[in-house]
Amino acid sequence: MQPPAALSRYREPLELHLRALLDTQQPPALRRMLCYHLGWEEADGSTADHTGKRLRPTLCLLACEALGGEASHALPIAAALELVHNFSLVHDDVQDRDRKRHGRDTVWALWGESQAINAGDALLAISHRAIASAAEAGLPTAAVVLATGLLAERTLEMVEGQVMDLGFESRTDVSEDEYLAMVSRKTGALFDASLALGAIAAGASSPSIESLGRCGRALGIAFQARDDALGVWGDESRTGKAAGADIRRRKKSLPVILTFARADAGHRGQLARIYSQEDVGERDVDWVLGVMDSLDAQAYCSDLAGRYRDSALRELASAGLSATGGRELRETADFLLARDY
Repeated sequence: MQPPAALSRYREPLELHLRALLDTQQPPALRRMLCYHLGWEEADGSTADHTGKRLRPTLCLLACEALGGEASHALPIAAALELVHNFSLVHDDVQDRDRKRHGRDTVWALWGESQAINAGDALLAISHRAIASAAEAGLPTAAVVLATGLLAERTLEMVEGQVMDLGFESRTDVSEDEYLAMVSRKTGALFDASLALGAIAAGASSPSIESLGRCGRALGIAFQARDDALGVWGDESRTGKAAGADIRRRKKSLPVILTFARADAGHRGQLARIYSQEDVGERDVDWVLGVMDSLDAQAYCSDLAGRYRDSALRELASAGLSATGGRELRETADFLLARDY
């Protein structure tokens, strides 16, 4: 499925705004790490184009326009969202020991853990500077204050979700409810913020802001369920990581949680043995995939994502969007569940 046209509409102004936020960054070593992570440069400083989907800021700008607002007013907020998201990715890579992200070396793999932590901290600080500048873009002061508070709350939720996720690593009894509570924070919180902040920038009413926040929260859970499926069954040429990659990394993603919960006692014992190993070999990966397939784990992930997508669309219908804006956001929701990368 091709991404909807709306996902690329704001790409140029967003990239220009993000670059402007980093143009004065000193020292040069810090700027090099940030430009590398954001996809504009290679590690040697040469030009690159690895910028990703910029999904969260695009959702923010779509929501703003769908409620009659000016996307240019929301641009600093959208940029702040993208910087918060990337701050979390840099730190997550350190915590998860991931040396690759979408086929490229991670910041810590190139510059070390300490410098990667500095890079992540800088992205978070620049996000604060970005949202504070929204008044200069034409947003009323009251809206800037509201947006700043909401983004801070959702950022804290995201960190809470990461704490929960790391806590799952040593457990084999994580329930679906616990998984959903974690994902609602780690992924759902910034999706919530994306749509709610767009509504704030448009000057929308509190009910519309809240409806779009709930829509984003559900959409984030659906997005993560799809991501978890791709982490096990995805095509390496599309996802940038081999099939079964999340099994090798022993991630407690949705398919794994389902498999532990539904497997018989003998299989659970073998699963526990595999997930207690430092290194998971190909034979173990194949065995785990076989158990997952016997339990229809892939279909289960798809069904759960679909349920949350439907919940998101119900909230969307009550948010008072323009016909065009509503259609574009529905198309985006469909794409997020059908994507193969």
